[in-house]
This record gives sequence, structure tokens and C-alpha cells, in this order.
Amino acid sequence: MNNVSVSDKKTPIRNAILGFQHLLAMYSGDILVPLLIGGALKFNATQMTYLVSMDIFMCGVATLLQIRRTPITGIGLPVVLGCAVEYVAPLQSIGKNFGLGYMYGGIICAGLFIIIAAKPFAHMRKYFPPVVTGSLITLIGFTLMPVAFQNLGGGDSTAKAFGDPTHLFLGFFTALIIIILNIWGRGFLKQIAILIGILVGTLTALAMGTVGFESVGQAHWAQLPQFFYFAAPKFEWSSIATLILAALTCMIESTGVYFALSEITGRKLEDRDLEHGYRSEGIAAILGGVFNTFPYSTFSQNVGIVQLSGIKKLAPIYYSAFFLMLLGLIPKFGAIATLIPASVLGGAMLVMFGMVGAQGIKMLSKIDLNNKNLLIIAVSVGLGLGVTTQPNLFQYLPATVQVIMSNGMVVGSFTAVILNVLLNHTGLKDKVEE
Repeated sequence: MNNVSVSDKKTPIRNAILGFQHLLAMYSGDILVPLLIGGALKFNATQMTYLVSMDIFMCGVATLLQIRRTPITGIGLPVVLGCAVEYVAPLQSIGKNFGLGYMYGGIICAGLFIIIAAKPFAHMRKYFPPVVTGSLITLIGFTLMPVAFQNLGGGDSTAKAFGDPTHLFLGFFTALIIIILNIWGRGFLKQIAILIGILVGTLTALAMGTVGFESVGQAHWAQLPQFFYFAAPKFEWSSIATLILAALTCMIESTGVYFALSEITGRKLEDRDLEHGYRSEGIAAILGGVFNTFPYSTFSQNVGIVQLSGIKKLAPIYYSAFFLMLLGLIPKFGAIATLIPASVLGGAMLVMFGMVGAQGIKMLSKIDLNNKNLLIIAVSVGLGLGVTTQPNLFQYLPATVQVIMSNGMVVGSFTAVILNVLLNHTGLKDKVEE
């Protein structure tokens, strides 16, 4: 019996709740990037408030660009966009060494590159078969797992209270609630398991006295987007090149996410669909540079939510996009979501990221596991996970190279693409014993 999408029969209220679940599940990822970059660049409280609020708002705008199909944009899959972690280290480095203007100039140029490259990149889909995208999706899930465990331990691994039994209890309790609902829950209750887990975990934390309301009291009631709030764009070649490399990695990652969601929803993707998806991300990146936020790409965490909830239509994603925009314009309300303890989010991430990795394994299980494909999987996943666990392996290389080589998803994705070209599209394919 085929799964019925929640949007086919459910009421607007239920779609709104499912959309809110997407928002909560990705909210930590939305605010993580501005907190990391703003903190590294020594932003004050007012600057940080704008950065976080406008990043949330732009996540909603970018998501609308992607889910709304037009003649030139929108892939029309249940995707949610946010700033990818691949951009964090490059943006921190550019901001510190060159200044904010060059950071935003590089973001705008990276967006223009994505738009220009959208059509040829889409026609290169033969270089991204299931062995590549499956390896990448597997890598995405498993390389994000340390983020889940860092949150589960309290969020700051250098803090004295990291790994405190209270954090561990809240995190694993949240994960247990989600697992129980997925085993014994039925219908709509099962579909919002992540939302229920986060809410129950937060209420438990509140009852234990570990939730404070200071962030809500300090937040403003309204914040409108402004052009070039921090700095007008400036341009410098190495900054641009660094962000273009990060953008290429995100395009490969997005390709994997597109095909993972395509498999979940049962919709076949054409080259034109991919082209529209990339172009939407390019436009979103340009808007991020103009409004002094970040480049935006498909959130891989979304795959786990879609897989768990069974959502196949776009109605809940529209609600999620509008909720993001609303929270971005009203920081006072948006700050409420920051009350969710890091350990509770870590428990939810544990399940979500695991589901992303499992989806990748599911994709890999359907390919011909000959020696060539096994070699691609083994080396790309092995390198990606290895770099993730030992990012200091390349500490003696130039700083620009370190930015690239210390990211497991970058290393793993490029390795999978290169090995696939060599082993499946050159004379080497006859050299590997089947």
C-alpha cells in the first residue's frame, strides 16, 4: 500500500504543525552558522541580533525560491534551505584576514558562479550516479554525527559542564521519545515524532530548571532587512576562489540531497529540474550577500525529517518557509526557539542524521556492488570520515588548502566524483577486476 502524503488529506493546521516541525528540527542549523561566524568576527550583541534574525528570514526566502517552480527556478521538492557548514571556515578566514566587505563580495560572486554553472552542471548528472550521490548522502549523515553528539553533551565541548549527566539525560531521553513514537506511533502522531520529542525534551528541561529566558527578554520586537547592513561588497580573487570551491562542494551535496528526496517522493528528476535547483541556490546566495547574511543551499538534515515524517508534498514546507520569515522579522518570537536546550536538539539530531546516513546506505544497496563501485564507496567514505575525525591532519599545509582539506564532506565528495570518472568513464574501468 502506497504512503499517502500528509498534504493530500490533512488539514492546513496539520500541515502547519508539520511545517513547524521542519522549522524546529533545522532551527539549530539556521542559527549555528551566524553564531559561529559572528562570534569569530567579534560581533557585538546588536550586530549578532541582526545577523541571526536576518539569517532566519533569508532561510525562509531561499526555501520559497526553491520549492516554488517557475520557468527558470525552483526544483519543487520538499527541501529547506539554510547556510551550509562548508562555508563556515572560509567565511571566518576571509572576514578575519580581509574584512567583511570582501566576505560579502565573495558570497555574491559565488552566487553568480552557481547561476552561470547551473546548466552545464545539470548536464553532468552522468558523473553523479547513485554510487556517488549515495556515498555523499551517507557521508553527510555520518560526518554530521559529531555535531549531534556535541549538542547532546551540552553544545560547547570545551565547557566544564560538557557531558554533564543532565545534558546526557535530556539528549537521550529526547531521542528515546522519537524512537518510541516511530515504533508504536500511528498516523499523524508518528509523522510529528521529532516535534513531540523536542517539545517533551524542552518541557522536561524546564521542569528541571535548566532553561533560562534571558534571550527572549533581550531580543527586539521587530527587525527589517537592510541592504549592506555591515559592509558594501568588495572583491578579491582568493576570497572569491575559496567561496567558489565551497559552492561547488555544496552543489554536489545538493545533487545528492535532490536525488535522495527524489527517491523518497518517487519523482524522477530531469536535467532541467537540477538546473532550476542550482539556479535558486545561486540567487539565494546573491541575496545573502546583498543583505549581509550568508550563501544558502539545500539542508541535508531535511532528508531525515522527510524520511521519518513521510511528507511528500510541499504544503508543510511552505508553512515552514513562512514561519522562518516571520521569526526572522520578529526576533522576540524567534528567541523563544533558542530556549530549546542544545542537548535536546542533539538527541533529535542523533536520530535525524542517522536517518540521513541510512538513506545513503539504502541508495547504495540498490547499485551493482562490483569492485569499481566498492572502491569508490570505500575510499570516498573512508577519507571523508577520516578527515572529519582528524581535521588537524593537514595543519602544516597552507591555510587556503587547510580550509578545503579539513572538511570531510568536501574531501569525500570530490574523491567520489574523481574516482567515478576514472573508474567508470576512462580506460581504467577495464583494469579493475570484477
